Amino acid sequence: MANSINSHNENYSRWKLEQKTETKEMIDHPEHYGGKDNKFEVINIIEAYNLNFSLGNAIKYILRAGKKSDNPIEDLKKAAWYIKRQIEFLEKK
Repeated sequence: MANSINSHNENYSRWKLEQKTETKEMIDHPEHYGGKDNKFEVINIIEAYNLNFSLGNAIKYILRAGKKSDNPIEDLKKAAWYIKRQIEFLEKK
């Protein structure tokens, strides 16, 4: 019985470590944005060009189109929505 409990605890510890790694990768450098080795990761582009929220989101959706889901059209429509919003904002100025 002790071996069974130890085996369970080891499996649980291994599982928890895997979950932390997967969660960290989804937060720090998700694959749908190119992963940590991508020097053109979306956040770096947004910060390098000092883009506002709308333009940053447009870039984000364009660059991840078809990578996070199987529906690139949805991501491109979201990008178009943010671009339209920015245009409307600028036209009001």
